Parts: sequence; C-alpha cells; structure tokens
Amino acid sequence: MNPSAPPQALPQRTGATIINGPWPTYAQFRSLPERERWTIYELAKAGRQTMEDKGFEMAETYDAFVRRVTEELEL
Repeated sequence: MNPSAPPQALPQRTGATIINGPWPTYAQFRSLPERERWTIYELAKAGRQTMEDKGFEMAETYDAFVRRVTEELEL
C-alpha cells in the first residue's frame, strides 16, 4: 500500500450502500458439531443475501466472504 496514494473508491451499484464491516465472526461456533456449523454457514449466507436484496453492497466479495466463514467454522 502506498501511503501517498489516495484511497480508491469501491465500485458501487447505483443507489447501493456499501457495508465495509466490521463483519460478524463465526469462530465462536467452531466447537459445535459439524451439522450445526453447516446450519450457521447457511444462515450467514442467507443474512448476506437479505442485505443485498435490500440494496446493500458488501465491500467483502462473495468469494472472500465464503472463504472467511468456512475457515472460521472449520468447514
């Protein structure tokens, strides 16, 4: 990162509000049985989809989101 370079604007859909975080963490659910961790994962995806359906845009890409949540849940 170049400290003298101005920050770049995130691409944005017209009228979308970009959510930069902080993101919810799912690491506290690691100790749950695998079936329950998959349920938490599905709920996380549904929650993100609901936000996007309401016009919010996440700064975290979907692929990065999936990677982060599956790592946190150890799936």
